[in-house]
Amino acid sequence: MNTSVIFIPLLPWPIIAALALITALLLGLAVWRGLSGWLFRALGACVVILALLSPRIQQEERQTLSDIAIVVVDNSASQTLGDRAEQTETALQEIETRLSNLGNTEIRRVDVGDGAGDSGTRVMTALTRALNKEPRSRISGVFLISDGRIHDIENVPDLSAPMHMLLTGEPSDWDRRVVVETAPAFAILDEEVTLTVRIDDTGAVPDGSSLAPLEVSVDGAPPITLDVPVGRSIDIPIRINHTGRNVFQISTPETEGELTERNNIALVQINGVRDRLRVLLVSGEPHPGSRTWRNLLKSDSSVDLVHFTILRPPEKQDGVPVGELSLIAFPTRELFIEKIDDFDLIVFDRYKRRGILPSVYLDNVRRYIEEGGAVLVAAGPDFASADSIFRSPLSEVLPASPTARVIEQGYRPKVSDIGKRHPVTSELGASEQGADWGRWMRQIEVTPVDERGGHVVMDGYEDAPLLILDRVGEGRIALMASDHAWLWSRGFEGGGPQLELLRRLAHWMMKEPELEEEMLVAEPVGKDIRMTRRTLADEAAPVTVTSPDGESSEHRLVETAPGVFEGTVEGDEIGLYRMSDGALSALVGLGPVSPREFVDTVSGADWVQPVLDATRGGAKRLSEGMPTIRTVKAGRPANGRGWLGVTPREAYDVKDMKTLVLLPAWLSLLLASGLLLIAWLREGRR
Repeated sequence: MNTSVIFIPLLPWPIIAALALITALLLGLAVWRGLSGWLFRALGACVVILALLSPRIQQEERQTLSDIAIVVVDNSASQTLGDRAEQTETALQEIETRLSNLGNTEIRRVDVGDGAGDSGTRVMTALTRALNKEPRSRISGVFLISDGRIHDIENVPDLSAPMHMLLTGEPSDWDRRVVVETAPAFAILDEEVTLTVRIDDTGAVPDGSSLAPLEVSVDGAPPITLDVPVGRSIDIPIRINHTGRNVFQISTPETEGELTERNNIALVQINGVRDRLRVLLVSGEPHPGSRTWRNLLKSDSSVDLVHFTILRPPEKQDGVPVGELSLIAFPTRELFIEKIDDFDLIVFDRYKRRGILPSVYLDNVRRYIEEGGAVLVAAGPDFASADSIFRSPLSEVLPASPTARVIEQGYRPKVSDIGKRHPVTSELGASEQGADWGRWMRQIEVTPVDERGGHVVMDGYEDAPLLILDRVGEGRIALMASDHAWLWSRGFEGGGPQLELLRRLAHWMMKEPELEEEMLVAEPVGKDIRMTRRTLADEAAPVTVTSPDGESSEHRLVETAPGVFEGTVEGDEIGLYRMSDGALSALVGLGPVSPREFVDTVSGADWVQPVLDATRGGAKRLSEGMPTIRTVKAGRPANGRGWLGVTPREAYDVKDMKTLVLLPAWLSLLLASGLLLIAWLREGRR
């Protein structure tokens, strides 16, 4: 029971104050004039003013409320390093015991994990939500059990109670990480670009760590190792070897004693693009398809075309002086000997041996293919003749040999069984038998060279090979056993997908990753990873997925289209995932390779110290022992050597309240009247 006197004035306070002032002046005048009843008048005036104040006795029945201490437990990924998890569990048990021993204290536990996406440890956000559920008048203190790596300090709530941190980790902790400062998103093929990287050491770094090995790997290939100074930015020149996504893995080996190797790897993905596609078109006997080839290649602004056409063979004798046949001599030696490696693609369109290009030139073309070049042969009747380019050094690389038969019959090209799985001819838009395509009227009968291992992706007349693709050494070659593809571009009988077919052919020979026959690709889709395996085989081997924490799991892929197998992996954590089916491998980063939790892993209170100071709290490292808990008055320092303080709030709830009038109106009137009467009688006797 709590008793107090309260006033419920009948008039506003300013009016009562004015009346009291007037009364005081009048009483002063009475005293000055020597009126003997001034004292009784004063007492009567006081009774009237007191009656206007309406004093009352208020009695409250109170229920004392306990204080609330909030304990925020950091369970983020960085808390799994070293023995921080054990320190956290031990500290939680100790702090709960010591707060309970204070008496009249309730404990609210708040667990905080990794934030959504890569937002890090959101301790202050979780604390704000917890405070919104409790009356602030009961909060006696807040305790954070964490490594101090809190990523939402800017969201600190208003708090009148002290906030403390129980710091996990060891003073001797140190860590090494790889930082990519600058990296281009796109790069031109075969042009040099620069990555700027840095190796940082933080914490109690051991002596002798001024240099560190840096490994750079491209698309999972064996890495190149460099010794670089720690803490200094270095520029690494690189070249993009293929178009599409190029994955650069930059890492430094784990060093004994460092906290984690999770931040020792950085993944950079650079899209390779071609500046210009350089094509050499070698045309033999003029025919309607020659202009189609030229128009097709010239229609693409990214193609630099050199067209070499033989209009007058050497054996033609028409009396025209050689000097009047052309303005300049065509630079055959420069094209086929000196500059041949500058071309991305060479197209032979109905070319046959006429003595214009000596065998040594064609032998150089063979070498060009074996060393990574690309050649497309569009064969006409000349391919079946005695002057065929098959009867040259190119016979060592051509995927099929002519039988000398030229088929002059109409037929509809169609995709072969293997072609339905090959990326060049799959999903070209025709029906299964090519019924939607127009006919071709000529085909050169060829026999695939079995030991070459080429793939017949399109069939022609009576299922004879029409389009054959093959790999030779580091390069690629394609043989189209017809010179009537131009009929599709003219719309003959509805035409066909000539432009798309030739575009795919060129890109396949340029080694575009999306047109590889054997390919394993992984790409992030939200929080999952989609794996795509393209193969010419009937089945795809299971894929082994290695997660960022080193655990491996096996996944089987499902065929979604001919030659295309897909599967999905749930990305349980952010980081670098590795996929391998034994023959091919792929890398993919889900979020950043080094999540925010592992960017700065050395524990410390430096990020939170300003917040602790503002609430008169403090930070204690658990490795130095668990501090004691004391009670301190509001506004006093709440931390000291080996102890932390909480502020008792003495909060309560009012269960019942009674109010008694101290001076009833009738009593006030009686007292005031009596006192004034006495004053009048006393003054009247004078």
